[in-house]
Amino acid sequence: MLIRDIAQFDGKQITLAGWVYNKRSSGKIRFVIVRDGTGLTQCVFSQKDLSPEVFELADKITQESSLYVTGMVRKDDRAPGGYELIATDLKLIQMADNYPISPKEHGTDFLMTNRHLWLRSRRQHAIITIRSHLIKAMRDFFDNQGFILVDTPILTPAAVEGTTTLFEVEYFGEKTYLTQSGQLYNEPDAAAFNKVYCFGPTFRAEKSKTRRHLTEFWMIEPEVAFADLNDIITLAEDFISYIVERVLTKCPEQFKVLERDISKLEKITKPFPRITYTEAIEKLNANSKPVKWGDDFGGDEETVLSNLNDKPLVITHYPAQCKAFYMKRDSNDDKLALGADILAPEGYGEIVGGGQREDDLATLEKRIAEYKLPKQAFEWYLDVRRYGTFPHSGFGLGVERTLAWICALPHVRETIPYPRMLEKVYP
Repeated sequence: MLIRDIAQFDGKQITLAGWVYNKRSSGKIRFVIVRDGTGLTQCVFSQKDLSPEVFELADKITQESSLYVTGMVRKDDRAPGGYELIATDLKLIQMADNYPISPKEHGTDFLMTNRHLWLRSRRQHAIITIRSHLIKAMRDFFDNQGFILVDTPILTPAAVEGTTTLFEVEYFGEKTYLTQSGQLYNEPDAAAFNKVYCFGPTFRAEKSKTRRHLTEFWMIEPEVAFADLNDIITLAEDFISYIVERVLTKCPEQFKVLERDISKLEKITKPFPRITYTEAIEKLNANSKPVKWGDDFGGDEETVLSNLNDKPLVITHYPAQCKAFYMKRDSNDDKLALGADILAPEGYGEIVGGGQREDDLATLEKRIAEYKLPKQAFEWYLDVRRYGTFPHSGFGLGVERTLAWICALPHVRETIPYPRMLEKVYP
């Protein structure tokens, strides 16, 4: 019997298995709030209706002790979940000793060190539940659009997003790296299946302590054959609109726990505003954020830009020097890349990066040389251009940054059960 199903048993006797979330006393009555991972319910222990042993146990039981409670389900709108359990019996599994996370305030360092226990709190439970529904929505979107899920490797022989943020791994005497993205492998997959996506962990050895950075995070990355830049932006707009609507529908109670203003999320419908990089520079300078043309945007610049609209902002045609070697150039201006970033509103910055890939073999070989990359490591990637090259585009969306925006969280560390940061690998 799970607490989330308790409404089906109104007026019936049931047994719950769970943990003590909290408790309080009122005269000869003990109110024990029990959680089981699916919800909370109030269990009422009345001294006059119970044996002295059961009532004494209900009085002494501690926070996070595990137990079985038997009783009659009764509707009560004042109780958590709208129902309570009038207890007739209590069996202890284990009495928890001095549970470290009490209802009082704790510092972030303490909570992160005890992350494995912090997950039991209502707020963290709500965030991770929304994460689960968000990921389900992401996969459903692509599955329903006829995409094929193709898993890409975690260990790779070469960089995707630059060589300065690679985690090196010794692999039977050879040098390999933890993947920065599944994109390079998605491109030959698109040649085999037309529309593909991969979903999995990615790694960036960035020495950054900002609220937007993790060293290990999850990305979902579609790649589409015969798609150009505009096609992939449209796909991203459809995708973001869909996943936001889905979590709003599936997680109303969780958003209430987080006290999230969902009216802001209800505005997330396509089309999204689009500007070029050059126009973004103009907007930054107009908002007292001087940036020179050719500079990449950092967190401060993204915050300014993403606060300008109540919808995600699409920025296109970045300087080619700011983008990876595989990005196709604008045929009208070789200094510009046919790429796009999408910034979440409310100051949350980039959640999507993507664009059109270079499909000409000679040009791609030239780019690899310009970026001083080892051509031998990319021979398999060049084969995609040797044997039936084709226009194609894709993007990557980071789960944690997207979830931070959707939940209005101050830091991405709360968006994943066990965050990995510059100075945090425990637990």
